Amino acid sequence: MPDRRASISSIAGIPAGTGEDIFRRLSRTFSGKSRNSTHEDGIELFEDDIEDDASGKTDVEQWRLADHVKEIRINDQTEGRSLGVTWQDLTVKVMPSDARLQENVLSQFNIPQQVKEGRHKPSLKTILDKSSGCVKPGEMLLVLGRPGSGCTTLLKMLANKRKGYAEVDGDVHFGSLHAKEAEKYRGSIVINTEEELFYPTLTVGRTMDFATRLNVPNTLPNDIKSSEEYREKFKAFLLDSMGISHTVDTKVGDAFVRGVSGGERKRVSIIETLCTRGSVTCWDNSTRGLDASTALEYTRALRCLTDEMGLATIVTLYQAGNGIYDLFDKVLVLDEGKQVFYGPRNLARPFMESHGFVCGDGANVADFLTGVTVPSERQITPEFETRFPRNNIELEQVYNQSPIKTDMDRELVYPTTDEARRNTRKFCEAIALDKATQLPKSSPMTVSFPTQVKACVIRQYQIIWGDKATFFIKQGSTLVQALVAGSLFYNAPDNSAGLFVKGGALFLALLYNSLMAMSEVTDSYAGRPILAKQKNFAFYNPAAFCIAQITADVPILFTQVTVFIVILYWMTALKATAEAFFTCWFIVYLVTFVMTAFFRMIGAAFPNFDAASKVSGFSVTALILYIGYQIRKPSMHPWFVWIYWINPLSYGFESLMANEFKGVEIPCVYANLIPNYLPQYQDSTHQACTGVGGATPGATVVMGEAYLESLSYSPSHIWRNVGILFAWWALFVGLTIAFTLNWDDAAGSTGSLLIPRENHKKVPLRVTHRDEEATADEKGPSGNTTSGSDEANRSQDQLGANLMRNTSVFTWRNLSYVVQTPSGDRTLLENVHGYVKPGMLGALMGSSGAGKTTLLDVLAQRKTEGTIHGEILVDGRPLPVSFQRSAGYCEQLDVHEAYATVREALEFSALLRQSRDTPREEKLAYVSTIIDLLELNDLEHTLIGKVGAGLSVEQRKRVTIGVELVSKPSILIFLDEPTSGLDGQAAYNTVRFLRKLANVGQAVLVTIHQPSAQLFAQFDTLLLLAKGGKTVYFGDIGDNANTIKEYFARYDAPCPPNTNPAEHMIDVVTRAHSQGRDWHEIWLDSPEARTMHQDLEHIISEAASKPPGTEDDGHEFAISLWAQTRIVTQRMNVSLYRNIDYVNNKFALHIGVALFVGFSFWQIGNSVADQQLILFSVFNYIFVAAGVMTQLQPLFIERRDLYETREKKSKMYSWIAFVTGLIVSEIPYLIICGILYFLCFYYTAGLPSASDKAGAVFFVMLVYQFIYTGIGQFVAAYAPNAVFASLVNPLLLGTLVSFCGVLVPYAQIQVFWRYWIYYLNPFNYLMGSLLVFTDFDWEVNCNEAEFAIFDPPSNQTCGQYLDAWVNGPGSRTNLINPDASADCRVCQYTRGSDYLYALNLSDYYYGWRDAAICVLFAISSYAMVFLLMKLRTKASKKAE
Repeated sequence: MPDRRASISSIAGIPAGTGEDIFRRLSRTFSGKSRNSTHEDGIELFEDDIEDDASGKTDVEQWRLADHVKEIRINDQTEGRSLGVTWQDLTVKVMPSDARLQENVLSQFNIPQQVKEGRHKPSLKTILDKSSGCVKPGEMLLVLGRPGSGCTTLLKMLANKRKGYAEVDGDVHFGSLHAKEAEKYRGSIVINTEEELFYPTLTVGRTMDFATRLNVPNTLPNDIKSSEEYREKFKAFLLDSMGISHTVDTKVGDAFVRGVSGGERKRVSIIETLCTRGSVTCWDNSTRGLDASTALEYTRALRCLTDEMGLATIVTLYQAGNGIYDLFDKVLVLDEGKQVFYGPRNLARPFMESHGFVCGDGANVADFLTGVTVPSERQITPEFETRFPRNNIELEQVYNQSPIKTDMDRELVYPTTDEARRNTRKFCEAIALDKATQLPKSSPMTVSFPTQVKACVIRQYQIIWGDKATFFIKQGSTLVQALVAGSLFYNAPDNSAGLFVKGGALFLALLYNSLMAMSEVTDSYAGRPILAKQKNFAFYNPAAFCIAQITADVPILFTQVTVFIVILYWMTALKATAEAFFTCWFIVYLVTFVMTAFFRMIGAAFPNFDAASKVSGFSVTALILYIGYQIRKPSMHPWFVWIYWINPLSYGFESLMANEFKGVEIPCVYANLIPNYLPQYQDSTHQACTGVGGATPGATVVMGEAYLESLSYSPSHIWRNVGILFAWWALFVGLTIAFTLNWDDAAGSTGSLLIPRENHKKVPLRVTHRDEEATADEKGPSGNTTSGSDEANRSQDQLGANLMRNTSVFTWRNLSYVVQTPSGDRTLLENVHGYVKPGMLGALMGSSGAGKTTLLDVLAQRKTEGTIHGEILVDGRPLPVSFQRSAGYCEQLDVHEAYATVREALEFSALLRQSRDTPREEKLAYVSTIIDLLELNDLEHTLIGKVGAGLSVEQRKRVTIGVELVSKPSILIFLDEPTSGLDGQAAYNTVRFLRKLANVGQAVLVTIHQPSAQLFAQFDTLLLLAKGGKTVYFGDIGDNANTIKEYFARYDAPCPPNTNPAEHMIDVVTRAHSQGRDWHEIWLDSPEARTMHQDLEHIISEAASKPPGTEDDGHEFAISLWAQTRIVTQRMNVSLYRNIDYVNNKFALHIGVALFVGFSFWQIGNSVADQQLILFSVFNYIFVAAGVMTQLQPLFIERRDLYETREKKSKMYSWIAFVTGLIVSEIPYLIICGILYFLCFYYTAGLPSASDKAGAVFFVMLVYQFIYTGIGQFVAAYAPNAVFASLVNPLLLGTLVSFCGVLVPYAQIQVFWRYWIYYLNPFNYLMGSLLVFTDFDWEVNCNEAEFAIFDPPSNQTCGQYLDAWVNGPGSRTNLINPDASADCRVCQYTRGSDYLYALNLSDYYYGWRDAAICVLFAISSYAMVFLLMKLRTKASKKAE
């Protein structure tokens, strides 16, 4: 038995020794839980016999806050909240997500093909197969498996989250509750998922304030007086537990908002989960991005909490070190959904070894367990060569026949035991004590509903305050818009000339505030995943969130509306009574509330942003058109008039108009009074009003009530409408809450590969989807492993021969980096030295937040802020111009063009970054070499996609490395954490691959978190940083890390045997283990530091004396601007061609709006009122812009972020090529949109069909497509983010629309604006040309109500009386009955050109003049895109 004994002791020999075991068994005995597997106990004692003081740390490695936890447990008033979880024969199936095809713009219309493919319904795929197990209170289970083997699925099942799975069979019991009963306890059965979802602008402290506010129990612990004291203590404990108390005032941040480091953000998500005080907690890969010592500390915390509180803890980890592994009680290994091992931790390795698998010395046991089914990784003992279990199915059979399985199955009766029933009863009582008394029995929440609302309101304000810029832009633009609008409608006269102007002012008051509410749709999607997560944690009822949003709106909208109305109302000189003013203010305030609720409802009602933005864009068009301003209520067509009745804006507009015009006399003036102007026509008995609704024959004054009646409005409706608006508001809020409650909170369960339709022939029929479960008989070369055969190795050697060699030495000395923060300067790097030579693989390590990424950014010239001191040299010379493209840099975040295939992404990089002297064929051949090397062959034609739909994390990581490699980096390659987020195998493969690169002469520098002993052994040198960017060690690692071990041992920090040296040294240097010593000082005084300085001197002087290893070609970019532009434009074209959501949205919007407007203005007639309808029918074309811009800008900004984060920094191509590509790729779709709009709108509205008119209108409509796209893109080019852009749009469009001569005719625009903004306004020329071409030759025939009817003086005919008038000022009017001697009938216009004369369009040639000016505007708006992109482009910082 000696070999067995040795094999066990090698896992037992870990820091946590005997004491811990005894302690754990005691704690179990005390807490009334026993170990029922005697088998396991036997082995444990057996271990204890062997265990001696060899490990140097036999005492219990207790967690530093263990005493605090005990205290919490003692003071808790409840008897306990232990539950435990048991599951039996759990099988989960999903809709298979094998490679799907991504349609493109043309193939989506191939209906027959889609029908044919739609018939084959794929069968469900099993992702978890008959899993069983039991985690009792106080136990920890480690679930191991490669990505896609079903670990996350199992955890979701054990956390009772079943959404998104097609079918779930088998039983899961929580204590003695079955899954259905446990649903109302969802706050106590929680899962911490892999994503970190937070509001990036909240600080860590506020994020935790919110979480703790919602988890204060009703019955407080004994030692606590108030709930606030409890909350403060709890928050302090949580922050301290993960060691992030120092980040309280730092924003959480995300990929775009600067905040805490990645590891710290992960810890925030850990403590947020701990906040729930759950009884069953599942942790899905929660150590991702944490360094080894933090990960170990975290697992200790879990161990301590589990033991003290009797929790059931289930964890899945990638790259778990042995220190972590040994803290667990049980291990479950999944392989492609099959449960190949489940049992006590200490039996897992012996079990595998007894079947012939060899676990290397000092290897991570966890990685060994998941690697046994991977042919290229496992090692087999010789005598088992023929009979070891070859794949997961055989392994499962072997396990099922073993005694361990029988033992473990005995535990499955746990839910029926008395212990389980007793625990469950105590648990239910404890939860009842915790819960606020006001809550209903079935509610899973902890605090009362008002408290939830209060917490949400506070957070709502904090979010707004965190993003102050956006808030102030919103308020500022309201002020500007109000001033502009006020000056536009300035001093509207109290006569007939002011009617249209006042109507316009009231219309704008409603319109502007409603459009501001449109940004709610965008916001709704930003907060949605966070809401889903917190709803699962049972923090609050989504209704509380909705109500909080409304509450938070009250003061904000109050300021917004007050500012707007006060300015607009008094500048326009509307009715000057207090009653009228406050009525107007109140109605606008109310309508703004209703519209905000309306857009929130749309945001809540749709699963994705695209659908919602379609609906919101379209609804805006409909609501504006049917408000009663553009088309009066009596002229609406019966098929759409119902929109008027369901339009909240129309009720508001009616109230505002009635409020303004009730009880007013409106005298007719100017063109509305016929005859007029000449001295002989000043007798009011022989004049009459024309063109004013409600005028009686022969009258020169119209009563307000009569005018309102002609619009079918009534003053008695003012307050009735207010009631109706309140009803709408209640309805929208109710629906928002209903939709929010039904949100699908299953975050996308499985990603799938997408293959573009046009590549569909190049791809083998069935792509094995690696991230899922590929069931090949021998699990062939799955993952990125090579088959173990010799040929593979031989071909690898040939690949090595093709790779780029590198001869330059890269050195840096005295490097410091300082950034300005509000609290003063902060040093992130302090005098760091080091070098990388060809053929060397250097590791850059340190705890998270030590400045590893910062150092890489500085070395790779990627910083645009802060000051850098020190020298960075290549071959002893300053950095060459081409440095940024001759050094490869793989960032931590994998940013890629989502619609490119893997091969396209690599070719793009190769063509743009390899030297201009290399022929194209050679560049593409090199891409194939790299694809083979990275083993991306079976993925090369799949789209990269976004995370969740497309490649998996690990596959994307390989693409990132590939993109840098194909550029043939001649100086060195930087990689920032290439292994975080990968499982042990993938991490090992990535590093093994980097080793291969170094062996063929590349210089590679890598930052790395938690490396296992094997990973660490692959590196040559190490630069170890402590907090604040101070060097702690730089030099060789040595075989088996001996050099480093020797260094630390010399300073009394020896590395215990069987401990991973990488974890040990980070432990020693940081936190509690540094024994109060300053390791930075120790390093400065060490002989190693002196040697390093000598080496550096020698390397630099030697390199400087030789010719440089890399020739600098003196070009900033590798190829000419024209070639860059061609390649970039090609990529943009392809990606738009595949982006069918975007293109379809564009088409749908144009077709929808055109048909809607066309049918609303169906076959316009010949009356005077119809002239205004012609004006508005073409005016509506302007508003297509708003809808398209909101979709175009996020796309532009996404592209720009991709360009700025990666491609600009690696000098791939110039910003000129970038902008050109974006502009050119849009052109074909703009032309199609113009054609669609024209065809759908022009003929339905009955505009002139003569080809010279129709063709001219079509041309102008096409030009407009380019004008607004240019405007949208130049706003996006400079906007910091999409939200900002969406706030600038209404301001810009609003101003342009106001001054284009439609809302206020040219003659009435204030002099201040009339002579510059009117002439600088593209919309003015657009409207001018459209109106001239459609309306110039239109015949006008008044209908009865429109005639001016009056009697001439006695014994004159109408013709005699009006002779001077018709030949003078009234030359454009039309006298119908010149021979009559009573009831003269005069019509205001003869032809459309008479109407246009009042709009400053006096001749037909104005049409072509304006069309030409529109073309100039299209060109200049594109020029603005270039200009603003240039202004935005910052240079990288150089070392000073």
